[in-house]
Amino acid sequence: MPSSNQITEISKPVPLICPKMGSRMLCLSATVVPPPAPAPAVKLTTSNNMSPIFLSSSADKASARLQSFRRRAVGESSQPQTSLAETVYQGVYGPWSVDSTDVREVILYRSGLVTAATSFVVAASAAFLPDSFFLTDIVKHNLDFVYAIGAGGLGLSLFLIHIYVTEIKRTLQAFWGLGVAGSFATYACLARPAGDGLVQYVVDNPVAIWFVGPLFASLTGLVFKEGLCYGKLEAGILTFIIPTVLLGHLSGLMDDGAKLSLLGLWMALFVIFAGRKFTQPIKDDIGDKSVFTFNSLPEDEKMALIQKLEQQKLSQDVD
Repeated sequence: MPSSNQITEISKPVPLICPKMGSRMLCLSATVVPPPAPAPAVKLTTSNNMSPIFLSSSADKASARLQSFRRRAVGESSQPQTSLAETVYQGVYGPWSVDSTDVREVILYRSGLVTAATSFVVAASAAFLPDSFFLTDIVKHNLDFVYAIGAGGLGLSLFLIHIYVTEIKRTLQAFWGLGVAGSFATYACLARPAGDGLVQYVVDNPVAIWFVGPLFASLTGLVFKEGLCYGKLEAGILTFIIPTVLLGHLSGLMDDGAKLSLLGLWMALFVIFAGRKFTQPIKDDIGDKSVFTFNSLPEDEKMALIQKLEQQKLSQDVD
């Protein structure tokens, strides 16, 4: 059993929000169950070469789950490897690779962002199109439909987003749910009786921001996470522009000229943000899969696995 000083020595903060490991930016982190050093010193071998250090059956169960990454990565399976799976990444709790399910989820996540950005730009363009333009009436008569599509795209992305702390992910999803419910209630109870659509009612009645605002709060949280983890300038600026426009409209302290200027900037940055997501490697939006697997283990298996990996590291240091 390692001493308390040894355990303290290898305990390091684990990134809790950013899925991209090795980002140049300092992502929000906290010290949870102490992880082993992500160096070759910790090796999860196959069942035929397993280390003799077995602390408990719980440790064996946890280790077996994490070993599945290695088996898939080094080709222990009889199935042929894909080009994606041939690349092995060293995670905090062991090696991992990208599979077809990961690729599908990332593509859907990014597609949701593109849908949200496109819908927002189409709806917001109504504020800039001249009344005589032939598309103006088409856009204005379909604002609520476009709004609903954009909300759906954002919801898809929030469902698939990879964040190490489940509570943060659930909070963003809860804001989205409140915003959707508030939008529906505003339309059914306020806009429709007044003979207006939802979007037009919110434009004409700033107090309605209280009801639809949580939806945009979830969007703000998403772009904040992206800006923090990947150092995306457009995402960082959007983090401030979105609440500024909404609060300026709600308070009445911002004139129409300022709101239109910020709205135009919001449109441009949102398009850049969504488009640039497809220039990132797939693994960036996946994060360290070994951390997600570790977090899914029961507490007793977590502690047993940590102790086992610590002893393996100490034994290899001695060697």
